[in-house]
Amino acid sequence: MFYYLFDYINKNFNPPGFDLFRFLTFRAALSAISALLLSFYLGPKLISYLRKKQIGEAKKIDGPKSHWSKAGTPTMGGIIIIFSIVIPVLLWGDIKSWYIILVTIGTLWLSGVGFLDDYLKVMKKFPNGLIGRYKILGQVIIGLVVGAAIYYLPQFRDVNSITTLPFFKDTNFDFSYLYIPAVVFIITATSNAVNLTDGLDGLAIGNVVIVMIALAILSYVSGNIIYADYLNIIYLPGSGELIVFVAAVIGASLGFLWFNFYPAQIFMGDTGSLALGGAFGILAILIKKELLIPILGGVFFLETVSVIIQKAYFKYTKKRYGEGRRIFKMAPVHHHFEMVGWPEPKIVIRFYILTIIFAIFSLTTFKIR
Repeated sequence: MFYYLFDYINKNFNPPGFDLFRFLTFRAALSAISALLLSFYLGPKLISYLRKKQIGEAKKIDGPKSHWSKAGTPTMGGIIIIFSIVIPVLLWGDIKSWYIILVTIGTLWLSGVGFLDDYLKVMKKFPNGLIGRYKILGQVIIGLVVGAAIYYLPQFRDVNSITTLPFFKDTNFDFSYLYIPAVVFIITATSNAVNLTDGLDGLAIGNVVIVMIALAILSYVSGNIIYADYLNIIYLPGSGELIVFVAAVIGASLGFLWFNFYPAQIFMGDTGSLALGGAFGILAILIKKELLIPILGGVFFLETVSVIIQKAYFKYTKKRYGEGRRIFKMAPVHHHFEMVGWPEPKIVIRFYILTIIFAIFSLTTFKIR
């Protein structure tokens, strides 16, 4: 809203300094600062309210015993993150941009799905929360909306189903008629991947910050004709506006990390993890970097693969030998490292380091061709 107000003032009255609000980098900085301050403001209030109402994490019998002491810790902290993202985006972003509209709607929708899951688990005491197929249905619906919008809207006509192919110069990959199913799969996969990673204090949210910093750079260069031409990537007019959204995610996530790092005062719950994972997937889709997701989100990818491998191997050995066997002591893989004796903060910091390496490598793929 402020974006339009200050733009109107600048065009009609031209006061000194108001020209700054035309610049993406300035508005992105304001978005990040606003989100950070909002999360700092909302965090203590929500933590206090949840404690007062005794809305906390249930004891997870199937998790590591070291986590049993975390039972009762306030959850559904994703509310802090979502409010701290959406308000700055509305204030400083161009809300008429389809890039902003799609990523904001997608994030809000998946946050709603996650909130319903948290509500059923925490408030209604349903052990498994929202039934799995309904959660998947929610992810599929928003995938269909985002995929169809990009495929059919005139703004995306020239690039609707193509994506950058890493490591290959002057080569793009065309999903063609499989584009919408591919979008559905990506959004479902990324939202679930971040959800699986959210098992240690500060683990998921810290990795989201690192990934979002890389996505901010990718969004900016994709929307800049000079940089896009220099890097030989798909030029996407208007995609630079996404850095206002990404900056808000970074600011909100850093603010939440203040309360979520070990020992956590609050957990984000599915309200936050599904939304942030979905935002990651939608952003990569919008800037045509879908095939970079396994690299940029390497830690999320490894966490997901560890669960798939563990379940598949358990079923295979049970069928063949009569008893299920495991490759990891516990999945996702961060629990495996806990079981072998790594302290929780050490695992989190080392996963941060891995994500930084993956992010740097993702950015270098534009020159390694």
